[in-house]
Amino acid sequence: MNRRSFLNAAAAAGVAAVVPSASTLGYASQMAAHPQATDAKTPGEKSPATILLKDYRPKSLHKVPVTEITKAKFPIIDMHSHPYAETPEQIAEWVRNMDEVGVQKTVILTMRTGAEFDEIFRKYAKYPERFEMWCGLQFTDYDKPRFPASAVKELERCHATGAVGVGEIHDKGKGLASGEQKTVGLHPDDDRVAPVFEKCAELRMPLSLHVADPIWMYQPMDETNDGLMNAYEWRLDNQPDIVKLPGMIDILERTVQKHRHTTFVACHFANLDYDLTRLGELFERNPNLYADISARYAETAPIPRFAAKFYAKHADRLVYGTDMGFDKPMYHTTFRILETLDEHFYEIEQFGYHWSLSGFGLPDSVLKRLYHDNAARLLMRRA
Repeated sequence: MNRRSFLNAAAAAGVAAVVPSASTLGYASQMAAHPQATDAKTPGEKSPATILLKDYRPKSLHKVPVTEITKAKFPIIDMHSHPYAETPEQIAEWVRNMDEVGVQKTVILTMRTGAEFDEIFRKYAKYPERFEMWCGLQFTDYDKPRFPASAVKELERCHATGAVGVGEIHDKGKGLASGEQKTVGLHPDDDRVAPVFEKCAELRMPLSLHVADPIWMYQPMDETNDGLMNAYEWRLDNQPDIVKLPGMIDILERTVQKHRHTTFVACHFANLDYDLTRLGELFERNPNLYADISARYAETAPIPRFAAKFYAKHADRLVYGTDMGFDKPMYHTTFRILETLDEHFYEIEQFGYHWSLSGFGLPDSVLKRLYHDNAARLLMRRA
């Protein structure tokens, strides 16, 4: 799902008021003490006591520089996208947009196997230099004797068809899933999955692995939750027997260490955007682990100085990704965050969050590796 769809889904839930209720604030008594405040409303204006958090749309009041970047400073390999374009016309539009914004190549994480993968592959086959197709994994037989041999066989078939990587494979705490397959009772470090990941290494197919979800989905749905306006719609705190985010990071590391010859790309900073120090420690211990930055721009842009230092320190292990569709304004927003020093701006339509963002102002040496060189090196390992 792209970020615009994410926002629309979140908007369907009335979560909480932006301000505490009238009873909490003694709102009525305040209005009685200051009756002129009730007279100031214009027709159609909402009372602050009725504005819902999901409807909060702040606008920056600071008169600061606003930088528009329509093309990236260096050529880009987008390591995290999906088959958002479904028709030949949409795919052609995507290519035109890539040309305009400076994206050299996009990795399509189909998350599909069988006939579904084959169909998607055929749709994008007109542009072999612009799109790379990655397949899913087949977990449907996980509880049968023919697994994992069946999964290995399908992986080999997809590879022969044209898949050059695997992903995006999910485990948000209840077990592995690929595409629309149901979650199965296996985590990535399970010995039953090991032959599949070893086959990825043999075929030199990098694996895009999504573990956990943002930390605020697991936290209590109360007034202290920093991501409440989205967390409530996507909450995981009420899921029985779920492995929470710290536990999933442990599973990720055990998986990466068990399969040293397999290259793993952890999606979305491995959802450690709130604890980049821990992600850095994972990098230092595990040379076969990368992370893409997709769909976590809004989560890191509130801490621009710390994030910029992290990018510089681990510039060889991060790859650019979007995961937010293929419209040009989406790309422009990512460039603004990565390349500029703009401060205190909002991008609610793209990300759906209420907090303000600031740019990292990354130096050229970091941008070049992030945008292109790391991904190119990772993909060349298949040769």
